[in-house]
Amino acid sequence: MPAPLSPDPYPPIDVVRRAVRGALAEDLGGLGDLSAALVPSAKMASLALVSRSSGVVAGELCAKEAFGQLDDGLKILWHLPDGSSVGPGEPVAEVTGSLRSILTAERTALNFLGRLSGIATLTRRYVDAVRAVNPSTRVLDTRKTTPGLRALEKAAVRAGGGHNHRFGLFDAVLIKDNHLAGLGITDAVGKARAMWPGRAVEIECDRIEQVEEACRAGASAVLLDNMSFEQASACVELVGGLRPDGSTLVEVSGGVTLESAPRYAAMGVDLISVGALTHSAPVLDLGLDLMTAPGADDPGADEGN
Repeated sequence: MPAPLSPDPYPPIDVVRRAVRGALAEDLGGLGDLSAALVPSAKMASLALVSRSSGVVAGELCAKEAFGQLDDGLKILWHLPDGSSVGPGEPVAEVTGSLRSILTAERTALNFLGRLSGIATLTRRYVDAVRAVNPSTRVLDTRKTTPGLRALEKAAVRAGGGHNHRFGLFDAVLIKDNHLAGLGITDAVGKARAMWPGRAVEIECDRIEQVEEACRAGASAVLLDNMSFEQASACVELVGGLRPDGSTLVEVSGGVTLESAPRYAAMGVDLISVGALTHSAPVLDLGLDLMTAPGADDPGADEGN
């Protein structure tokens, strides 16, 4: 079941700090930045963080934190907050200060920003495609996230206009096919209601008979897993007849693409969950470009490795 769409597309700052701290430690090892150490410590520069392609920005806090944790003397001017559209060649931010520090933090900042902006960009494409045919259908993420980075990636989905499904195993009940190997649908819904009153209870279904049983048992939602368009349409009609008050939502999941999502939305499903939003989104290509040279004999800065 989806959490309400937060107006804030940003992740918790404590999560950001931990993630960035670990990423910087991974990059610096025990010796630090061997290449940047060759740059005179007094040399200053201004560099622009620029998008190479069209997309949606996400990861502002992570990028800022990467530069800030490395050198709190760096000045950052951020132009496009998370959720903003960006075009090729458009600056997202500017960083001014020690060239050595900027170069050292560069890749960590870009890794977070590119990854999270890629998620936001793909999410926006799904949201736009679905909204064009059915504005009431919501696009959701899943738990198929990078371990340890779930809060960041789910925030990026929000930045793209999507909704978050349950965050983890603790905040909603989702009975999948493997759970049903040990208990029936009606029994599962009843036990869940008794043990976790007030929690959403969703049943994964691969047959219309399961959808009917879940509705009659009072499930909050039915998850149509890898169903054909014809099967899903029949299930939407069935749920609408059994639960006309909308108390049981219909969600589709399993290999949903940009082409198929609008077809499901058009038939009236409430929710479309897409694992690809977080596990397969291509990064948004961004780079750090030198704006003011620190000196004629000094190296400039490019995308880095």
